[in-house]
Amino acid sequence: MQSTTLSTMLQGYFPAAPEEKTFKQTIIRFIEENSNCFERSLEIGHITASCWLVNKDNSAALLTHHAKLNKWFQLGGHCDGNPDVLMVAIKEAQEESGIITIAPLFKDIFDIDIHLIPANKNEAAHYHYDIRFLLQVTSDEQISISHESKELRWITKDRAALPADDPSLIRMFNKWIDL
Repeated sequence: MQSTTLSTMLQGYFPAAPEEKTFKQTIIRFIEENSNCFERSLEIGHITASCWLVNKDNSAALLTHHAKLNKWFQLGGHCDGNPDVLMVAIKEAQEESGIITIAPLFKDIFDIDIHLIPANKNEAAHYHYDIRFLLQVTSDEQISISHESKELRWITKDRAALPADDPSLIRMFNKWIDL
């Protein structure tokens, strides 16, 4: 079954944050109950993959100001049927940043989150069950903004540089600082 690898990864993930402990159990249950959990066509929600992308010397992280949702987020997106969430996170980071040479700092899960995506003209409100990885740019390539973003911004390890107060972004920022 496609979801076995992700279920195994989640079983081996031991989050410290209370909300992530709840997310972990909810995501495992969601995978068990929905064989098509990686498909965007699953209207109640689906597995997504994203990343905390750091630069070559790990001194800055890249965030996107999402064009449709008009909020700051980490890079990431839909699995579209691909159960290899790490590869999806890398692919999405490449597409959204314009940088090709991206590799995982660790292959283990960095963070997980469940968040509601509001209804729009094309789809009803639904949940993203987001699996996140810590990725790193391994070259000196420059970012290139895509149609999915209003802006891309490198932020430093200074908390004042974080352009949003979303608890999920703050949690990942703090994990990065604590590494």
